[in-house]
Amino acid sequence: EETLDSELFGHEKGALGHSVSKNMGKFELAAGGTLFLDEIGDMNLNTQAKILRALESKTFQRIGSSRVIHMDARIIASTNKDLTAAIETGRFRQDLYFRLNVIPIQVPALRDRKQDIPVLVETFLAKLAGQSATPPKTLSKEALDLLTRYTWPGNVRELKNLMERLSIMVDENH
Repeated sequence: EETLDSELFGHEKGALGHSVSKNMGKFELAAGGTLFLDEIGDMNLNTQAKILRALESKTFQRIGSSRVIHMDARIIASTNKDLTAAIETGRFRQDLYFRLNVIPIQVPALRDRKQDIPVLVETFLAKLAGQSATPPKTLSKEALDLLTRYTWPGNVRELKNLMERLSIMVDENH
């Protein structure tokens, strides 16, 4: 919890046992821009309360500081959790949910949009080829068919990791 709070809000030198210098947090670094809070459904209730306070007051303080810092950032949050169920079980704050849920966007799981798999595969392989300065690898129709039959419990990240593994481990196109 302390590490996440430090990452989000920053800390002053000496405020934490291991801190040897001042650290600007993500809320401060995002000034004038956008802060993406990934997997907000996994954050503990104390951190959720601090985020809610920062969003409502548009201010926060670094850990170990009494100085108030004004926040000027757009917040985008994501989760793979069912937040309404988490609210019912007391694992997510309802007030934070309503504060963040201004424009909800539901992204279906990869298993529900299998038509995207060939495009994603091509995109990932092209990007990986660019990073390694090699020609992009391709997959055969049979390999793509196999990928579209898989249920992808790890979603797009799992597909991306598989393409990276294949681009490293396989010498020729398949």
